[in-house]
Amino acid sequence: MKKILLIVLTLFCLSGCSCSKSTAQGAVEAFLDEYRNLSASVIGDMDDVVDSEENLNDEQKDKYRDILRKQYTDLTYEVISEDYNDDTALVETKITVYDLGKAQENASKYLNEHSEEFYDESNNYDLSKFLDYKLDLMQKNTDTITYTINFNVEKNEDGIWQVSDVSQSDLEKIHGIYKENE
Repeated sequence: MKKILLIVLTLFCLSGCSCSKSTAQGAVEAFLDEYRNLSASVIGDMDDVVDSEENLNDEQKDKYRDILRKQYTDLTYEVISEDYNDDTALVETKITVYDLGKAQENASKYLNEHSEEFYDESNNYDLSKFLDYKLDLMQKNTDTITYTINFNVEKNEDGIWQVSDVSQSDLEKIHGIYKENE
């Protein structure tokens, strides 16, 4: 699921979102508001990626979409500073999101300690049972985490500021799955 989250954001960033404003800060705010407001582009990319996930059944896909929608709409942010250098800028932003990484870690830990709970009638491991458990933990999670992201912002040829080059680690932060040790 971590991979899915990253693909969703990567596709969104590459799809040419209309994250442009007259200031670098405005571009970052527009970029993050695309998620908070569940823009058509964000929803479309999210649906495409979730629908392509082979390990999830239809009910699990719907639950995962709900988790992502909540993650996006409840995201909060505060722009801390802007540092301009001609047609580029670095915008330091603090974001607060649900700590989905913690929920995923707790699910894996529980699996390791109670694997027998995820066996079927034939005593074989049932991935679907574990995914149900993991999604339930993610859905019930209310713990948040705050990250700092330094967004790279550039002026395009029309003089409009746009977020560019969102790193893998910053995408993980937006999804609440970033772990420093990885």
